[in-house]
Amino acid sequence: MGVEIAPGSRVKLHLKLSLEDGTEALSTLGEPPLECVLGDGTLREGMELALYGLTEGEEQTITLTPEQGWGPRDPALIRELSRSDFPAELSPEVGQIIAFDNGEGESLPGTILEVDETRVKVDFNHPLAGREVIFWVRVLEVE
Repeated sequence: MGVEIAPGSRVKLHLKLSLEDGTEALSTLGEPPLECVLGDGTLREGMELALYGLTEGEEQTITLTPEQGWGPRDPALIRELSRSDFPAELSPEVGQIIAFDNGEGESLPGTILEVDETRVKVDFNHPLAGREVIFWVRVLEVE
């Protein structure tokens, strides 16, 4: 039996995150595998907990609750901005994800919820916040 994944383990793995309706949110399949050390912040805590005890070659699929994943949706992160805050050449559309400057030189993604002549409602919650996420993983290596 191989080395079991534990806190501090260096792992190489493939993962896939999907919504309950099957919509794929993220996948490393077809790309180089993800390499990280458990506890380094690369994976959400709930994802790390799902890996503990697995060994090289094993696969697992679990459903993460919002609390185990990206947390609940925060209504305070939904903001109404003035249409004039957007460049004239940019025409925001519902469902569009736009990068906003957070005032500290960092980019913050926001999802456009509503648009009218004078206001644009933007959701700055992580797109997976408040949602159950199906987490599939295949462990390739464990150190």
